[in-house]
Amino acid sequence: MTITSDPMFGMVMQNKEICLELINRALPHLKATQIVQLTTQKDINVVAGRRVRYDVYVQDEDGNIIVIEMQVADRQNLPYRLRYYQEQIDHGLLLPGKDYRDLSLHPTYVIMFCDFDYFGYGWARYVFEMACTRNHQLKLGDQRTVVIFNALAKEFTKDEQPIKNFLALMQNQVDNKSRFITKIQDEIVKIKQEPERRRGFMKFELDLMDARREGREEGIKKGQLKAEEKGKNKLVKFLTSQKTAPSEIVAALVNVYQMTEKAAQEYVAEHVKTPK
Repeated sequence: MTITSDPMFGMVMQNKEICLELINRALPHLKATQIVQLTTQKDINVVAGRRVRYDVYVQDEDGNIIVIEMQVADRQNLPYRLRYYQEQIDHGLLLPGKDYRDLSLHPTYVIMFCDFDYFGYGWARYVFEMACTRNHQLKLGDQRTVVIFNALAKEFTKDEQPIKNFLALMQNQVDNKSRFITKIQDEIVKIKQEPERRRGFMKFELDLMDARREGREEGIKKGQLKAEEKGKNKLVKFLTSQKTAPSEIVAALVNVYQMTEKAAQEYVAEHVKTPK
């Protein structure tokens, strides 16, 4: 797993020192000095609404809310995803009985690290704030900012230099001269060597597959059988690589794909090589 993997990215960001530095490289004007709340894979469940899971949710010492997402696949829905994310962030901040002005205490930033160039301009960073169409200098002032990074960028402005080597890391290009990148790489090695964290991979993968299953239940039918078979195969390979007992793999298949225990056992027997 690399930094672009949801489980790995989330676990690396649990290191507050690394997370804080990434935020300051992405939002240099913020000059955050302390993280007072850090949650990875944060679930936001809204009654009668679509479930949201943020890769990283942070509040700094000034009350700024920063959501960081790693996005590898271009699903052609990025603006609408961001629209919904922003709405759910505010939903979690404004409790019943509170005044709308209370939101002024929590400027929000959604940072998307994309392994693709959604807008196609070749820029390393796209920054969006609400502005008047008649006079772009007139800002709405709702203190919501969206920052989208493009890991495929080849040219960087002076302000974008601090994030350049992280975007390169997303492309598996490691800058060994960078203290920051070395720190991230060391953390990845550390995570992979800890049995408890390895089990964390498993939980992340199962949670993500649960989310995919929910998506199927919401009506995503096209290519379902093919996608499901691919998902089963990926799950079994991952659990096998973690030296998971066959009985636990069977339980995972039953839980994620609603297979009968007999069908799951047959699937494991067919796809998992047991040592002679």
